[in-house]
Amino acid sequence: MTLEILIAFLARLSLVLLFLPFSALDKLLNFAAATEQAGEATSSRGLAKALILTGLFVEVVMSLGVLTGVADRLAAFVLAGYCAVTAALFKPFWRAPDFRLRGPSKGRETMWDFPKNFAVAGGFLLITFGTQAGDADAFFAAPLSSTHPYATGANP
Repeated sequence: MTLEILIAFLARLSLVLLFLPFSALDKLLNFAAATEQAGEATSSRGLAKALILTGLFVEVVMSLGVLTGVADRLAAFVLAGYCAVTAALFKPFWRAPDFRLRGPSKGRETMWDFPKNFAVAGGFLLITFGTQAGDADAFFAAPLSSTHPYATGANP
């Protein structure tokens, strides 16, 4: 394994590590608590369970896509959207009754999680669209394509 391949793998691993294994495993081991948390976004228990199962699928399958490079552009795009949606649904710091910028505040603690979700989404969007303005065309031309993250030399 070359240093370039190791760096590419570790960078991708650092992006997905939150989801696979940690968040996915937490959903499996604490399904009832996860469903209860999802219940904050909907009043239907059935829909809350569906949200958790959908989240579990996204976290496992899309993370594996990013790690392996199989349809990694689409997988990263889905994970970026997942980060944005979960920020909006589960990190609404503006709704906390005690939100304030100084002193103890549960709302302020949640506020920091909100932009972190978008920071992770940004990392996934770099995989999706590339680092140059002209690279975005590759995703739109073939969304199921791979970035070939572990190819050495010129990108295919």
